[in-house]
Amino acid sequence: MERETQKRDYTTLYDWAEILTASLLVISLIFTFLFRMVNVDGSSMEITLHDKERLILSCLPYTPERGDIVVISRGEQSSLLIKRVIALAGDTVSIDEQSGKVWLNGKELTEPYIHVPTALEQMQGEITVPPGMVFVMGDNRNNSYDSRQIGGIKRD
Repeated sequence: MERETQKRDYTTLYDWAEILTASLLVISLIFTFLFRMVNVDGSSMEITLHDKERLILSCLPYTPERGDIVVISRGEQSSLLIKRVIALAGDTVSIDEQSGKVWLNGKELTEPYIHVPTALEQMQGEITVPPGMVFVMGDNRNNSYDSRQIGGIKRD
């Protein structure tokens, strides 16, 4: 009787270990191929995103649209940029000298996520986004390293 109880306990323990291992494997596969976690580093996207926040990203194929928040890889894992897509290939972007407002294809861009006008010294004149590229900017425009300094970003 004691032997049967001991055998049942080992079977139960083995079953739990098997379930735990399978669960960890499934979670690892999901976070390897479907999702990815990144940390916000800096204040370039404030007020929308804050320093040290964690984001879960989809790794599925995706075509960015105007207004989307994207994560840009700049070579190494440690140099990820989180920015907002302002313009797509063929679009023209400019910043009004008086108001600091961003203009897209000759129309003022409606940006409820911006709380301070964009400083002019970071971009002069109009920029037309080349084919296969997007133009990105941080929401905290005056504290953002983005397409105004580094140019267009490959759409993929």
